[in-house]
Amino acid sequence: MLWLSILLIIIIIVCLIGIYYAISFNTLNDLKTKIYEAESIIDEALRTKYDALIRISNHIKTHMDNNKNYFKEYEKLKDTNMTNFDMDRKLNEGYTLILKMMDDLKLDNEEEINNEIEAIKRIDEKLTAAKNYYNKNTSEENAIIRKFPTNIIAKIHSFKVKLFFDGKDMDDEIIDDFKM
Repeated sequence: MLWLSILLIIIIIVCLIGIYYAISFNTLNDLKTKIYEAESIIDEALRTKYDALIRISNHIKTHMDNNKNYFKEYEKLKDTNMTNFDMDRKLNEGYTLILKMMDDLKLDNEEEINNEIEAIKRIDEKLTAAKNYYNKNTSEENAIIRKFPTNIIAKIHSFKVKLFFDGKDMDDEIIDDFKM
């Protein structure tokens, strides 16, 4: 009778470990899915923003007296291999250049350009929301991956700590992460 009680206790312990394993694995997979969803929204928004910036730059070129192409670097962005974070930074630089050129060329009343600028503002709002969602879920996933015993489950299934969208690693020794 004693061995039956011990066997029952062992079975209960194994079942509880199995349930914990399943819950932890599902939580990690859910967070991974949310992160991928945010990445795809960011990808799409960056492509749309790039296209809008190119349309605006082409329109600005028609109003310029000289033939200098100030947007050459930005036109070739699609051909370069860079992270979404770097692409976002480059597109923001291009957007700033466009705003400056619009001001210099007095193109504030151009309806076509203003429509594109409004579209870019909506895209930037979407990007901000997607980045925040990505960072929130990345933070949760990283916290779970670092805790015992879920770190064992994460290691078994090759889950790794991810960087935040801005490329910052809060665990490294680099103190210049927050410099722009």
